[in-house]
Amino acid sequence: MAVCASYGIPHSVFLGADTGGRWTALDRAKALAWEAYRHSVCDGCGTRRAEWVPDLGGDRFAYVPEPVRCPGCELIEMEREQVPSGAEGRGVKIGLRPRKA
Repeated sequence: MAVCASYGIPHSVFLGADTGGRWTALDRAKALAWEAYRHSVCDGCGTRRAEWVPDLGGDRFAYVPEPVRCPGCELIEMEREQVPSGAEGRGVKIGLRPRKA
Protein backbone atom coordinates (compact mmCIF):
# COMPACT_ATOMS: atom_id res chain seq x y z
CA MET A 1 0.00 0.00 0.00
CA ALA A 2 2.93 2.38 0.58
CA VAL A 3 3.90 2.10 -3.09
CA CYS A 4 0.30 2.69 -4.15
CA ALA A 5 0.09 5.77 -1.92
CA SER A 6 3.34 7.23 -3.24
CA TYR A 7 2.22 6.79 -6.87
CA GLY A 8 -1.45 7.58 -6.22
CA ILE A 9 -2.64 4.41 -7.90
CA PRO A 10 -5.35 1.94 -6.87
CA HIS A 11 -4.15 -1.27 -5.26
CA SER A 12 -5.94 -3.32 -7.90
CA VAL A 13 -3.92 -1.58 -10.64
CA PHE A 14 -0.72 -2.25 -8.67
CA LEU A 15 -1.71 -5.93 -8.65
CA GLY A 16 -2.14 -5.86 -12.43
CA ALA A 17 -5.88 -5.35 -12.90
CA ASP A 18 -7.09 -3.19 -15.76
CA THR A 19 -9.68 -0.93 -14.15
CA GLY A 20 -9.15 1.91 -16.57
CA GLY A 21 -7.61 3.87 -13.71
CA ARG A 22 -10.86 3.73 -11.73
CA TRP A 23 -10.80 3.04 -8.02
CA THR A 24 -12.97 0.12 -6.95
CA ALA A 25 -14.84 0.05 -3.64
CA LEU A 26 -12.18 -2.36 -2.35
CA ASP A 27 -9.38 -0.01 -3.49
CA ARG A 28 -11.00 2.86 -1.58
CA ALA A 29 -11.46 0.72 1.54
CA LYS A 30 -7.81 -0.37 1.41
CA ALA A 31 -6.63 3.23 0.93
CA LEU A 32 -8.67 4.44 3.90
CA ALA A 33 -7.43 1.55 6.07
CA TRP A 34 -3.83 2.32 5.05
CA GLU A 35 -4.25 5.99 6.00
CA ALA A 36 -5.77 5.05 9.37
CA TYR A 37 -2.89 2.66 10.03
CA ARG A 38 -0.28 5.20 8.91
CA HIS A 39 -1.71 7.83 11.25
CA SER A 40 -1.64 5.36 14.15
CA VAL A 41 2.14 4.91 13.85
CA CYS A 42 4.39 7.19 15.92
CA ASP A 43 6.69 9.33 13.76
CA GLY A 44 9.43 9.06 16.36
CA CYS A 45 9.70 5.36 17.18
CA GLY A 46 7.51 3.63 14.56
CA THR A 47 5.30 1.78 17.04
CA ARG A 48 1.56 2.05 17.58
CA ARG A 49 -0.23 2.84 20.84
CA ALA A 50 -2.10 -0.48 20.69
CA GLU A 51 1.23 -2.32 20.88
CA TRP A 52 1.91 -0.78 24.31
CA VAL A 53 -1.44 -0.57 26.09
CA PRO A 54 -2.57 -3.82 27.76
CA ASP A 55 -6.25 -2.81 27.48
CA LEU A 56 -5.76 -2.68 23.70
CA GLY A 57 -4.06 -6.09 23.55
CA GLY A 58 -0.54 -4.71 23.85
CA ASP A 59 2.36 -5.29 26.21
CA ARG A 60 3.95 -2.38 28.07
CA PHE A 61 7.31 -4.15 27.82
CA ALA A 62 7.00 -5.42 24.23
CA TYR A 63 10.07 -3.49 23.09
CA VAL A 64 13.54 -2.98 24.51
CA PRO A 65 15.41 0.20 23.60
CA GLU A 66 18.57 -0.37 21.62
CA PRO A 67 21.06 2.32 20.64
CA VAL A 68 21.72 2.37 16.91
CA ARG A 69 24.38 4.57 15.36
CA CYS A 70 23.89 5.93 11.87
CA PRO A 71 27.14 7.20 10.29
CA GLY A 72 25.17 9.60 8.10
CA CYS A 73 23.33 11.15 11.04
CA GLU A 74 26.65 11.36 12.90
CA LEU A 75 28.19 13.36 10.03
CA ILE A 76 25.17 15.66 9.89
CA GLU A 77 25.39 16.31 13.64
CA MET A 78 29.12 17.05 13.36
CA GLU A 79 28.49 19.52 10.54
CA ARG A 80 25.60 21.10 12.47
CA GLU A 81 28.10 21.97 15.23
CA GLN A 82 30.02 24.08 12.66
CA VAL A 83 27.00 26.21 11.72
CA PRO A 84 27.07 29.53 13.57
CA SER A 85 24.27 30.20 16.02
CA GLY A 86 22.10 33.27 15.69
CA ALA A 87 20.76 34.94 12.56
CA GLU A 88 23.46 33.63 10.20
CA GLY A 89 22.63 30.04 11.18
CA ARG A 90 18.87 30.30 10.64
CA GLY A 91 17.36 28.17 7.92
CA VAL A 92 20.54 26.18 7.30
CA LYS A 93 19.75 22.57 6.42
CA ILE A 94 22.42 19.94 6.26
CA GLY A 95 22.04 16.96 3.97
CA LEU A 96 24.25 14.29 2.51
CA ARG A 97 25.37 13.92 -1.10
CA PRO A 98 27.52 11.19 -2.61
CA ARG A 99 31.21 11.98 -2.85
CA LYS A 100 32.32 12.40 -6.45
CA ALA A 101 34.31 9.42 -7.70
